[in-house]
Amino acid sequence: MSLSTGQPNATSWRGFVFLGFSGFGELQLLLFVLFLCLYLVTLTSNVFIIIVIRLDSHLHTPMYLFLSFLSFSETCYTLGIVPRMLSGLALGDQHISYVGCAAQMFFSASWACTNCFLLAVMGFDRYVAICAPLHYDSRVNPILCAQLIGISFLNGYLFGLGMTLVIFHLPFCSSHEIQHFFCDTPPVLSLACGDTHLSELGILILSLLVLLVSFLFITISYIFILAAILRIPSVQGRKKAFSTCASHLTVVIVHYGCASFMYLRPKASYSLERDQLIAVTYTVVTPLLNPIVYSLRNRAVQTALKNVFQRRFLGKG
Repeated sequence: MSLSTGQPNATSWRGFVFLGFSGFGELQLLLFVLFLCLYLVTLTSNVFIIIVIRLDSHLHTPMYLFLSFLSFSETCYTLGIVPRMLSGLALGDQHISYVGCAAQMFFSASWACTNCFLLAVMGFDRYVAICAPLHYDSRVNPILCAQLIGISFLNGYLFGLGMTLVIFHLPFCSSHEIQHFFCDTPPVLSLACGDTHLSELGILILSLLVLLVSFLFITISYIFILAAILRIPSVQGRKKAFSTCASHLTVVIVHYGCASFMYLRPKASYSLERDQLIAVTYTVVTPLLNPIVYSLRNRAVQTALKNVFQRRFLGKG
């Protein structure tokens, strides 16, 4: 039944179909096993990091507090995407309702934006720790930490809501096949009828505000950090100072690289195969990268893991 909106081929059908992995045929079962293993490792690692930081008093510092909330945000982000993707691969049901698609877009965009803001906050934390170490405890105090975390989550939800409203106020054409494995903004926007230039501009502006502003904040922080490190007289001291930032920089490069490629380009340059590869990277691989690169290679976290394991499972200490 057509809608009387004046738009060509508009439809009142209230759902979508994912075509993201439809071309893989029998390989879908192999993809299911692969993604399930990666997801379980990602989920377990992030939850374990949160628990260890909570239980070990030596990690009750702003740096690890921010890290625990980043792990929480990454976990929530994957919960909104990966289980639905896995069920589609295993059961073959790739349908999603109109409301379900809007909800998935809202939550995935909200948590993705929150991750950007938290990474910016962590950059600020490293700036104060290296550039003003004597004032670190007084400046990065519990009240400021709570405010920065609260602002990150609030802004994430507001930007996620804005992106969802920009797209779902549009009428959709008769084709309800999403060339992706979840309701991401670019593939869903491509299904809208009529002139979508204003909506594309709205998404671009919101993406620029999230990505470029937070990345600019991180860049400025690291300019001051680099200047402070270069003033350290000993080579060993410079290496030690830089090592505290290396993990954060690795996560920032991967996260912002993937996100910028997906959202800071025109609709005409979308490619199903290429975009799916990038999307798999930031929905499955990047959340796994955080606990491995940022935490499990950290000596303090390794010691905390050992202490928690001995106390909880071996009854020592």
